[in-house]
Amino acid sequence: MKTSRIDWAKFILEEAKGSALLKSDEVARRLGMSELTTRRSFLRLAKRGMIEHFTKKWFINLLARDFSGRELINLLRPQSYISLQTVLRETGISSQTPVSITAVTTGEPASFSSKTVSITFRHVKPDLYWGFQIRRTLYGTYNVAEPEKALLDWLYLGRKQGGKVINDEFDLRKLDVKKLLLYTQNYPRSVRHDLLELLVHSGSTFQNESLPLRTKSRR
Repeated sequence: MKTSRIDWAKFILEEAKGSALLKSDEVARRLGMSELTTRRSFLRLAKRGMIEHFTKKWFINLLARDFSGRELINLLRPQSYISLQTVLRETGISSQTPVSITAVTTGEPASFSSKTVSITFRHVKPDLYWGFQIRRTLYGTYNVAEPEKALLDWLYLGRKQGGKVINDEFDLRKLDVKKLLLYTQNYPRSVRHDLLELLVHSGSTFQNESLPLRTKSRR
């Protein structure tokens, strides 16, 4: 198919009805043209403000309605889930609003950013890849952590960076304390120590039960 026969504006508008994301190599195969030609056409559309180049082969269709950017999470890093500050803010546990969508992954850590979407991936070991749910949007699915898991991920990664726990930042009343204590068995003891300090500082009531040294990872 020749490029001159394609009404790219119409094509992008039609694509927006079913997907907010465009991948240059996949579109090239569908249209029977080279990826280079497709990318050049996409870049021209980006200058017109119809789409946005996000990273490598991915483009965001700006004509798509209600696109959150979260649909990119598991496309960029299949083994990942939204966690940390994003989940803590949305569940009312933290008042701090992150600049990026924060996620953890068993893959390489990275940051991706455009005018409309910013995503930051932090690395965790494969045995900490659990404690999340699948969410569906109009344009796809993504994984998101339970709030208890998001807090423990935050404590764990903060420890790895040598950060100090800020006790006044969190409101733990919405968390399941028993679940927190159970989940923390999968983390280093330093994380359990930080969690207990947070619970004591917040006045949360909990039983200091004798728990196994390590529980089976949950998915």
